[in-house]
Amino acid sequence: MFTVTRSKYNPLLAPSKNHAWESVAAFNASPVLYSGRKHLFYRAMSAYDPVMGSQFRMSIIAHAISQDGIHYDERCAFLIPEYDFEKYGLEDPRVTAIDGTHFIFYTALGGFPFTADNIKIALALSKDLKIVDEKHLVTPFNAKAMVLFPEKINNEYVAILSVDTDRKPSHIAIARFKTREQMWSADYWHAWYADLDKHTLKIKRRDSDQVEVGATPLKTEKGWLLIYSHIQDYTTDHPIFGVEALLLDLENPQIILHRTKGAFMVPEEYYERIGMVQNIVFPSGALLRGNTIELYYGGADTVVAVAHIPLDTMLAAMTNEKSLCVRHEPILEPREGTAWEEGGVFNPATIEVEGNIYIFYRAATRNNASTIGLAISKNGVSIDERFDQPIFRPREHFELPVDDRDRGFGTEDPRIVKIGGRLYMTYSAYNGKVPRVAVSSIAVSDMLARRFTAWSPHKVISPENISDKNACIFPEMISGKYVVFHRIGENICADVVDSLEFNQPLSRCLEVMGPRRGMWDGRKIGIATPPLKTSKGWLLFYHGQSEHRVYRVGIALLDLHDPTIVLARSAYPVFVPKNDCGLNDFGVTVVFPCGLVLRGDTIYLYYGACDRVTGVAKFLKSELLNTLKIAGDI
Repeated sequence: MFTVTRSKYNPLLAPSKNHAWESVAAFNASPVLYSGRKHLFYRAMSAYDPVMGSQFRMSIIAHAISQDGIHYDERCAFLIPEYDFEKYGLEDPRVTAIDGTHFIFYTALGGFPFTADNIKIALALSKDLKIVDEKHLVTPFNAKAMVLFPEKINNEYVAILSVDTDRKPSHIAIARFKTREQMWSADYWHAWYADLDKHTLKIKRRDSDQVEVGATPLKTEKGWLLIYSHIQDYTTDHPIFGVEALLLDLENPQIILHRTKGAFMVPEEYYERIGMVQNIVFPSGALLRGNTIELYYGGADTVVAVAHIPLDTMLAAMTNEKSLCVRHEPILEPREGTAWEEGGVFNPATIEVEGNIYIFYRAATRNNASTIGLAISKNGVSIDERFDQPIFRPREHFELPVDDRDRGFGTEDPRIVKIGGRLYMTYSAYNGKVPRVAVSSIAVSDMLARRFTAWSPHKVISPENISDKNACIFPEMISGKYVVFHRIGENICADVVDSLEFNQPLSRCLEVMGPRRGMWDGRKIGIATPPLKTSKGWLLFYHGQSEHRVYRVGIALLDLHDPTIVLARSAYPVFVPKNDCGLNDFGVTVVFPCGLVLRGDTIYLYYGACDRVTGVAKFLKSELLNTLKIAGDI
């Protein structure tokens, strides 16, 4: 697993009213290191042209220079329309330096209105990034987004480009040139296009998707890393722009060795969601600085931004070098003839006391009426004791059915923390209509003595008529307050209270994290277990549901002093359902943790599988924290 961290300096470039040629947008930048400074070549867009009409904005290629990689005070127009093939604009440059020459490929617009027949690729050559030595039309057919690999492969120039981007179907393909002159040879391209299938990379996941070349390929020990744009449902009114990556063979980059499991970056920040075109992140350039990938991208077709990705953890995730966990499933199954748990034993809270791990599991009847059962384990995997009756039952109106039916109600999905000498259990109280957050507590001494009648009165702590669940209390006070995480709607929320008496209901939904539309957690998310305090921050397991209704588990790192600040979040899940899990009664596939125990460096994560059984997965805390490491900012 790995993290993607937006720079705190974003956006790096934004439109400037001081320059008419970039008064509306400055985006899709390609970075170059040259003469000790960082250069960005980017698409700059002007206001509407009063002569051409309200649908036409001129784009050119601009050039910005920075000493520190943060401030770009030197900005100028670099490539402007000169020839018929680019008369109506130049877009989306990609720059590669080989043998003392900078190859700047760009999209050339040769007609208006824009059609597939007048959108092609062109090339500018420059040695010093000040003077343009040559310009050439490259493709005689519709194409965009071409970039040269940063070194020759088998003594040939190699490029990757997007073909037929404005027709169907589009492709990403490889082209090889023995000489630079072949790059703009019409004869070469006609022959190449006639055999397009031989050059195409098979990347699309579905016919309705669109793929487009993104950043200059980065050479790594595992292969050429190509970060590209993958757009889901491209032909619909609501396309989802995501960023994915391929690892290509070093000797033959037409061979795909590995790929990311889906989008690892989608629009989240304001400058990615609001702009000339809403909800776009478009990768346009990358640099490799030590172990850090600097990924440059356009936000909402308006600004230039940069994100940082640790190379080693990204490569490990792509190549599946090692599983992060050891799974034991099941450790608890429904007992035949035990009516109160015949429907399932799952979603367990856990706490370790005096060397024993207490597993408080949700037990459901066949009609899905839920109580809490208890099992005890010494080694964390084998069950040494299991109680014959529930140790916690619904008894208040907010957890009993609102009508006479004996189904779909009860005390669900507990989370437990130890504060002082008491155990505080939050759970979902469900009356068959609206789930709400409730809490009860028991003294540790009473639990050890098996006095389960000693639970404090059940108290609902979330507002009436608002669906609220997946709650936990942080195991210690932060800045003199108790912090409660819960879920309203699709998001993980935070609230703070002065006392664990909860004399006032939860009244705030301060959003901590939300779903990432187009990723594995794109439909809704909620906390999994109570957070674990580490030297790096609070380690939070959370569940995410995809648009395909699959529950998986991810992790995030929260600030120690203000846990509403997310320091890092896993791009992909760390735990997924087994292939044979099947669907639960609601048509979803699910793993759902509610408890963890830390022993040394080993995290025991207790979860429900398919709303039927309980399992445990063992992780190394140090490995999880390594996957959440944050690459250095610029």
